[in-house]
Amino acid sequence: MATEDAAPEGRPADLKHNAIGFVDALVIGLNSTSPAYSIAAVIGPIVALAGIYAPGVMVASFVPMLLIASAFYYLNKVDQDCGTTFSWVTRAMGPWAGWLGGWAIAMTGVLVVGSLADVAVSFGLLAVGLDGWVENSFVRQLLTVLLILVMTAVCVIGTELSAKVQNVLILAQVVFLLVFVCVALAEVYAGTSAYDSVEPAFDWLNPFGAGGAALTGGLLLGVFIYWGWESAVNLTEEVEDSATAPGKAGLWSTVILLVTYVSVGFAVVAYAGPAFLAENAGEEEFVFAQLAGDVLGGWDWVLLLAVCTSAIASTQTTIIPASRTALSMARRRALPAHYGHISPRFRTPDVSTWWVAGIAIVWYLTVNQISTNALLDSLTALSLLIAFYYALTGVACAVYYRRHLFESLHNFLLIGLGPLVGAGLLTWLLVRSVADMADPANSYTGSSWLGLGPPLVIGLGIAAVGAVVMLVWRLRAPAFWDERPGVADPDVVRGIRSGRG
Repeated sequence: MATEDAAPEGRPADLKHNAIGFVDALVIGLNSTSPAYSIAAVIGPIVALAGIYAPGVMVASFVPMLLIASAFYYLNKVDQDCGTTFSWVTRAMGPWAGWLGGWAIAMTGVLVVGSLADVAVSFGLLAVGLDGWVENSFVRQLLTVLLILVMTAVCVIGTELSAKVQNVLILAQVVFLLVFVCVALAEVYAGTSAYDSVEPAFDWLNPFGAGGAALTGGLLLGVFIYWGWESAVNLTEEVEDSATAPGKAGLWSTVILLVTYVSVGFAVVAYAGPAFLAENAGEEEFVFAQLAGDVLGGWDWVLLLAVCTSAIASTQTTIIPASRTALSMARRRALPAHYGHISPRFRTPDVSTWWVAGIAIVWYLTVNQISTNALLDSLTALSLLIAFYYALTGVACAVYYRRHLFESLHNFLLIGLGPLVGAGLLTWLLVRSVADMADPANSYTGSSWLGLGPPLVIGLGIAAVGAVVMLVWRLRAPAFWDERPGVADPDVVRGIRSGRG
C-alpha cells in the first residue's frame, strides 16, 4: 500500500487512532469556522445587502453547507481517509479531479492562516488596550508569525493537545457571544440602545425579503462564514468510531453554527439598526469591536477577546485539513513521499504541517508588502477554492453511489439529490464570484492586475500553479494516475439502509 511506502522503515505509517472522541471532533469543526471572527467580519456587509433580513440570508446560506455536509457524511462512511475530498473524488471520479480537489484544500490553508493569526493578534492587543501596537506593522506581523509557529507546534505535538486547546477556545467564544447577545437584546427592549434600534421580528428570517440580488450577495458571504466545519472529517483516522463520528460532527457543527450566527445576527441588527450597519459595512470586523464597546461598556474586552480566541482557534484548525490532505496525497504518491512523514513520537503529519505553516507565513509577509488590502483580496479569492472543492465533493457523492440512488427514497434524497443540489448552488456561486471578481472595482485594492480584479488573478494563479505542479508530478511519478474510479460497495449501502450508522 502507498501508506507503507510513504513511511521510512521502522517509523509508524499511521496517524494515532482513537486519539479523540466525537465531542472533540465537533469542537474542532466549530472552531475551524472561527464563528466569532466570521460573524464579526460579515455582519456589516450582509446587513448592507439585506437590511433587517440579514438573519434570513444567513439561514439561506446554510442550506448548501448542510447538503454538502451530507455528502461528507456518506463518503466518509466508505472511506475514512484524512484526505477527504482528495481521496473521495479520486475514488469516484478519477485521479485528475481528485488531485485538483486536494490542491484546492491545501491552498485554502496557505491563503487564510496568516490573515486569521493577524486578526487574533490585532483583537488581542485591542482587548488589553495596546491599540498603538495594532498600528505598528512590524510588531503586528512579528507577533502574527510567532502565533502561527506556536499553533503549528500545537498541531504537531498531538491531536489530543489540539483538542484540549480547542475545547477551551470554543467555550470562551460561546460564552462571550452569549453575553453580547443577551445584553444587546436587553438594551433593545429597554430602549437604552445608543443607536436607532429595532425590535426583532420573525419575518427577518425571510431570505427573499430584501430581493434576489441581496440573497445572491449574502450566499457568497455565507460560503465564507460556514467554511471550515469539515476539519472534523479530516481527523477521521484519529477519531473514535471513524466511520460515523466525524461525519456526524461535520453535520452537527453546521447546525450549531446556524443557531449561533442567526442569534448574533438578530442581536446586532436589532441593537444597531440596519442604517448604521449599512453605512459602516466597509469597516468589517471593527464595526463589531465598536458595538462591543457600546453594548458592554467597560467590558468590551470580553467581545474583543472572543474574536481573538476565535481567530486563534481557527489559525490552528485551518492547518489541519491542509496538512492532512498533503499527507493523504503523499501516501497515494500524488505528492513527494516526504510530505507523508508521520512523527514517530506524536503520530501526527509533522512535515506537511510545518510546510503548510511555512508557506502560509511567506504568503502573509509577501502580500503584506504589497498592502493590507492585497491580503484582504487574497481572502476574497478563498471563495473560489472553497466553492470548487465543496461542489466537487457533492458531485463525487452522487457519482460514487450512482448505482444505489434509486434503491430507496433515503438514498435518492440524502446521497444523490441533496449533494447535487448543494454542488449546483455552489457552482452557481462560483460563476457569480468569477464575474464579480473580474471587475477591479469590486476588490479591496481597487486596482487592476492584468486587467482583472486582484482576487480573481490570485484564484486563477493558484489554479494555474496547481495544474503545472500536477502535470510535472504526473511525468515524474505516474503511479497515482493509474488509479481508476469505482462505485460504492453494496454491503456499505445495505448498512446505510438498515440504519447501522
